[in-house]
Amino acid sequence: MLRFDIITIFPEMFGAIFHQSILKRAQEKKKICIHVHDLRDYTDDKKHRKVDDRPFGGGPGMVMMPQPLFDAVRAIKGRRRARVICTCASGRPFTQNHAKGLTRYKNLIIICGHYEGIDQRAIDCLVDEEISVGDYVLTGGEIPAMVIVDAVSRLIPGVLGKEESLLRETFEDNLLEAPQYTRPADFRGIKVPDVLLSGNHRAIEAWHKSESLAKTKKVRPDLLFKKGSSK
Repeated sequence: MLRFDIITIFPEMFGAIFHQSILKRAQEKKKICIHVHDLRDYTDDKKHRKVDDRPFGGGPGMVMMPQPLFDAVRAIKGRRRARVICTCASGRPFTQNHAKGLTRYKNLIIICGHYEGIDQRAIDCLVDEEISVGDYVLTGGEIPAMVIVDAVSRLIPGVLGKEESLLRETFEDNLLEAPQYTRPADFRGIKVPDVLLSGNHRAIEAWHKSESLAKTKKVRPDLLFKKGSSK
């Protein structure tokens, strides 16, 4: 079972996401467990529950203080071996292969970044890797944490109903997924490609590969460069 520990100043944000659909069933089947921790519970400032302060050197915004983070990570981690992740815009880009790599750990601790960032001492001493979910800036690290949990969880054997569905997904082999169709075969004069109705599995597989390559060339040609450079 993979354990996720999420450190956040907005724990209430996670309820609706983690108690629905696949993630809910994954927890019920004990494939994963998710614990959300309020960072304010670990601050020495018990009166105001403060976890941020002004940056040295000046500048706008606030910075997350090291003390609550040090105490939170050490208390949550205990003697367990865990990989500590911090979500931030300046981190390593999150990819499907990255998600696969994270499935080999038994415990992932995710720190949700906020404000202008986290005191570098906490990053240097506590964090194994910083992760970014895209080249844009969000109001906080909670949504990226949800993305990481979702992407990693669905790769764990037994979480999805049909494991073979993983083999044809977008980003597998650095290709986008081919178009999908369902009933009716003729919707208001727009017909499903004949090959998909043929029953010829070899021809259907060839069609999927061809369409996948064509879509990748059109939408994400950069993925084809990665595919070629990895050989």
